[in-house]
Amino acid sequence: MPVLIVHQYIPIMAKITRKPAPRKAAVPKKKAKPVATKPKAPAKKSLKAIKPWTPAEVHEVFSRFRKANPEPKGELEHVNPFTLLVAVVLSAQATDAGVNKATRALFEVADTPQKMLELGEERLREYIKTIGLYRTKAKNVIALSAKLLSEFGGQVPRTRAGIESLPGAGRKTANVVLNMAFGEHTMAVDTHVFRVGNRTGLAPGKTPLEVELGLEKVIPAEFMLHAHHWLILHGRYTCLARKPRCEVCLINDLCRWPEKTV
Repeated sequence: MPVLIVHQYIPIMAKITRKPAPRKAAVPKKKAKPVATKPKAPAKKSLKAIKPWTPAEVHEVFSRFRKANPEPKGELEHVNPFTLLVAVVLSAQATDAGVNKATRALFEVADTPQKMLELGEERLREYIKTIGLYRTKAKNVIALSAKLLSEFGGQVPRTRAGIESLPGAGRKTANVVLNMAFGEHTMAVDTHVFRVGNRTGLAPGKTPLEVELGLEKVIPAEFMLHAHHWLILHGRYTCLARKPRCEVCLINDLCRWPEKTV
């Protein structure tokens, strides 16, 4: 009987070799375009570097102010030195118009330190609650009224040190009261006077005190009684913070401000 021989078939797997993919040619990176730089604006001149005012120019400026408004008045309403003192203390970070609206009724019932103490802090707050920081200011007004009675015989002191010793009163308060109540040649520097002193170049300074001392140095004595009122009114109504009205300014031909519009 024939024998069936089965041959085992073992497939031979061909070795597969993969050809490496051709490398892509490197694309050169685009060079960043140079950013166009705007030419730098010329640096603004420091006011201190601007030619100082001559005495003749300063005299001319205040002569014009005097001619336009011979007897300038402060806009805080008051009836005596005490009510002026209270009004100035209340005017910190507030407008004169806002203070006047509150104090008209207040001063009808409390125009002396004694009457203010009798009114009391709680009732005082009701009169001045429309004024910013009225709680702190009410506390100060009551405290200064008490101090006036205990240390100054109920009278507003006629010295800077005396006024500055009162609660809520600082150098500006003292200057306003000394000038308006007692006719002293003081220079009260608020935001308006500070701006005018720097912008015009009359008295450049980094602090209110620097501007105050600078103005006192250059303003002739004959103008000092009303000088701070003229400067306040000029800053409040003409030399405005954002859009100064250079076209109607009395002193635009003398002003040193580099950006004036005339």
